Amino acid sequence: MKDVDYVIVGAGSAGCVLANRLSADPSATVLVLEAGGSDLHPWVQMPIGYGKAFYHRGINWCYQTEPDPGTAGRRSYWPRGKVLGGSSAINAMVFVRGQAADYDGWAARGNPGWAYADVLPYFKRLEDNQAGADDWRATGGPISVADISKRVHPLCQDYLAAGEATGLARNPDFNGETQEGVGIYQITTRGRRRCSAARGYLHPAAKRPNLEIRTKAQATRLLFEGKRAVGVAYHHKGALQQVRARRSVLLTAGSINSPQLLQLSGIGDPALLAEHGIPLVKAAPLVGRNLQDHLGLDHIFEANRPTLNQVLRPWWGKAALGLRFLLTGGGPLSLSVNQGGGFFRSSPERERPNMQLYFSPVSYIKAPPGKRPLMSPDPYPGFLLGISNCHPSSRGYLQIRSKDPFEAPAIHPNYLSTNEDVVELLEAARFLRRLSATPQLRAITKRELLPGQAIESDADMVEDLRQRAGTVFHPCGTCSMGPSPADSVVDPRLKVHGVEGLRVVDASIMPLITSGNLNAPTMMIAEKAADMILADEAQGLAA
Repeated sequence: MKDVDYVIVGAGSAGCVLANRLSADPSATVLVLEAGGSDLHPWVQMPIGYGKAFYHRGINWCYQTEPDPGTAGRRSYWPRGKVLGGSSAINAMVFVRGQAADYDGWAARGNPGWAYADVLPYFKRLEDNQAGADDWRATGGPISVADISKRVHPLCQDYLAAGEATGLARNPDFNGETQEGVGIYQITTRGRRRCSAARGYLHPAAKRPNLEIRTKAQATRLLFEGKRAVGVAYHHKGALQQVRARRSVLLTAGSINSPQLLQLSGIGDPALLAEHGIPLVKAAPLVGRNLQDHLGLDHIFEANRPTLNQVLRPWWGKAALGLRFLLTGGGPLSLSVNQGGGFFRSSPERERPNMQLYFSPVSYIKAPPGKRPLMSPDPYPGFLLGISNCHPSSRGYLQIRSKDPFEAPAIHPNYLSTNEDVVELLEAARFLRRLSATPQLRAITKRELLPGQAIESDADMVEDLRQRAGTVFHPCGTCSMGPSPADSVVDPRLKVHGVEGLRVVDASIMPLITSGNLNAPTMMIAEKAADMILADEAQGLAA
């Protein structure tokens, strides 16, 4: 293909959805450019393989943030998928839509069509819920959502009972009528394999003659004629190439690469672009701003009963689990270590759940800082209780360092830069202490390893937050959606303000981060975007 109707930049969670939905029209030609390679990789296909994919430069961008004052000057490691399926190919597979109020909040900020009642049909369209359909859930969609409640580690039952002892209700479906309570996470697996966006959407469409998927093709800039995007320049097989888009360019490169590519292409803060000698196409100071991420903290315990540590650590345990996985597709290798979870209010005054909970029957305190060696946990039985904030008020930003498209941008998360974030995470850390003090968890605990019982005062617990809290890998908001170019990058139909022929379709458009994991909301965004693109085409409206 030389000229095509649609060029999709990035085959991640959103790009795979668009590739499938737009190429369903045989008269439309679609080219997908993906900087990474094939997802036919063992650490992608095996569900627990994400522990290996976490640092694998062949399938991961392996970003590092700048030193961050709010977290004691530490850098954060931000893995992002560089492979077909994007981050849906390397994530922990937890399927969480978010709260209805999240999307109603988007609509209230001047984004008609994005309230929960508007987006629920798209959530239902994308899923094949193995537990069956009801008023909130659906079957028959491309993404398989597995109920693993009968396959999780036995200690998850102790965790659930402990949650109930603190007053939380047991919730069988965080994506149903309410999100609040404790329960077992649903994950995106089908059979023994991960069900990424590539497996669910892209591969079934790949044989269509009007769809081409070009891997190892990294976009370097967007091409413009005046204020209209007309194509993409990209690096492929050692050479710079170009492709033109007759209808539109769809930027689905994710919350880091989408704003980076806009800035490289002349859409961004005029002062930043001038600093790097990039001709201005459209002044858009909000590109790269409004960066949001969930920040998490773990309390880690030594257990007095066996956990996954005893089967994942020894070589013979790995061998036995591997054989079981190969023969039956079952066992811990077919799951995520994020098994138990939930959502709660860190204080009674909160109007809705503002914290996410995690229970993992595994620990890796002996790992180097920032590492997650899921297949090499601690040599003694252990488990962790975790929290992350659902609605952080801190805002960061990212920006290019130079005009070199192969140089990673500078990422400034600005974690814990508001007192509100500090207060609610402190409240949540104190809740973890209440949870761990229940009879149900005391019965399985030998001792608290981190932060340790010596950390008790508010000042010490806040310092522990700053020293140990880290990303839960949900960056978003850097090309935010809104009605005005003064405070957003794209309009409610995801068109970039002030230019034609260009949409951004990924988690970067979120004006406010959703409550929980971002993969499901990102695929929903792309499902809705596909309908908007096709509707605009049918009405002859400019992209």
